[in-house]
Amino acid sequence: MTSKHFLFLFFFIFCFSSFPSHARFITGRPSPTGLVSDGISTVKNLPYLLLKPPVSAEESCEQSYGFLPCTTTVLGNMFLIIVYGYLMYLAATYLSYGSELLLEILGPGIVGGLFLPMLGALPDAMLILVSGLSGTAETAQSQVSVGMGLLAGSTVMLLTVIWGSCIIVGRCDLHDSVAIDGTNTKESGVSTDIWTCYAARIMAISVIPFLIVQLPQALSSTSGRHLAVLIALIISLLMLISYCVYQVFQPWIQRRRIAFAKHKHVISGILRHLKKHALGRLLTDDGEPDTEIIRKLFETIDENHDGGLSPSELRALIIGIRFEEIDLDQDDAVSKVIADFDTSRDNLVQEDEFVEGIMKWINEAKQTGGAYLESNAGTFKFIDHFHQARSEEQSDEVVENVENPRWISIKAVLMLLLGTLIAAAFADPLVDAVDNFSEATSIPSFFISFIALPLATNSSEAVSAIIFASRKKQRTASLTFSELYGAVTMNNVLCLSVFLALVYVRGLTWDFSSEVLVILIVCVVMGAFASFRTTFPLWTCSVAYILYPFSLGLVYVLDYVFGWS
Repeated sequence: MTSKHFLFLFFFIFCFSSFPSHARFITGRPSPTGLVSDGISTVKNLPYLLLKPPVSAEESCEQSYGFLPCTTTVLGNMFLIIVYGYLMYLAATYLSYGSELLLEILGPGIVGGLFLPMLGALPDAMLILVSGLSGTAETAQSQVSVGMGLLAGSTVMLLTVIWGSCIIVGRCDLHDSVAIDGTNTKESGVSTDIWTCYAARIMAISVIPFLIVQLPQALSSTSGRHLAVLIALIISLLMLISYCVYQVFQPWIQRRRIAFAKHKHVISGILRHLKKHALGRLLTDDGEPDTEIIRKLFETIDENHDGGLSPSELRALIIGIRFEEIDLDQDDAVSKVIADFDTSRDNLVQEDEFVEGIMKWINEAKQTGGAYLESNAGTFKFIDHFHQARSEEQSDEVVENVENPRWISIKAVLMLLLGTLIAAAFADPLVDAVDNFSEATSIPSFFISFIALPLATNSSEAVSAIIFASRKKQRTASLTFSELYGAVTMNNVLCLSVFLALVYVRGLTWDFSSEVLVILIVCVVMGAFASFRTTFPLWTCSVAYILYPFSLGLVYVLDYVFGWS
């Protein structure tokens, strides 16, 4: 955990360490003006002012765990949503990072196929779970719409806003309906490989439980809704088990996840190494890349002083770098640096190409929030959650060489435990804050959770996907969209299973037909889009973007105009 996270937690504890105060209302016998005193007594033997019994804040809002703050005001609940949402974001970040480390160490297998895929959806599943466990069945019926809003919002956001953004930042020139890596001068788009289509097809198949639970609504039957929930729950659980087992025996999905994560530390390692040799002066005083220092570093690496870095000179640079967690193949790393820096394609990295490449790395790293300036040294340091990846290899490889695997395993497990504890502790307060905000504003809790909660639980994944797509390569685009489709698949099987189990076990009324219809439409449209084509022109992003407001509008019309709810 970084220092800014400790400061945030300290601020949170400091601000909310006090308990709510109590107050009493002043009352008296009725006066003509309705005031406590108007200066004129119209009642004989006016007694002293009477005080009603103490009324505590808990009567208007219930504290989570008996001590966490609560409020009935709009601004107060908005602040609590931001605070608890940030804590859930931290939980999702720790779970994601710990899962990647563990997967890189263990490689594809039972743990990577059965256990780790569920961790990515754990914050969402936890929020859905607590939304239906609170209080009586009546209270649960009211709050469970928060869980449905999160389930629908996460799926829709990943397949619309994030999908469309990845198309924009990852677009390249199209030639014969295929995107040309690293170009963007004319008609543009994104190309993926056939394996990405398979991931999209799996995602499309995962909507089957939604179809089953929607059947009674389509048939205008009210008696069969509870049975439909049970059947959909059984099918959803079977699909979850099948998906995990499929990853164990067909580990290409795990290998893709490894390829997506294995180079997250490469840029960090190279820039740290260069910073060390530049005596910590890669940045100017105003935080911009120092081109003069970078050119001096080029001269140091260019051993024969011919104005170009050859593969052998780059290999010497790579050998001198010790990455924190992953020992990458040196020849493979050299080929990746050349592929990214050598814009002239002469198998040499010229001085201007080196300067431009390093500046690009620095600026991209700063944009991710993975670096911060140190005022005393004017340098930057990359934190552990640096979501910048380098993946240009032509085949999916398993990371075989890991330095100090014992320590990295302990670190991964600790991060998983910390993420799980944070998610478990603050899921219920976040749901309460959303519910209280809904009451204070008269905005249905579904719409609040649909928009706000996915920003907390999926922000880390979304930023990582957009940054990775910006590499403008078919390979990185394929990995990015595969990750998005995999995340939606886990929402459709794991999170839906949790939600259906709550509805069935607690005997809640199934009142979410419009929300399920929205998920079906978005998954089917985007799934059909991605299952049978590998090239997506730039205009396809507009289709994705339009689906987001369409989803909100459709739920509103169906529930509040046609009375589905």
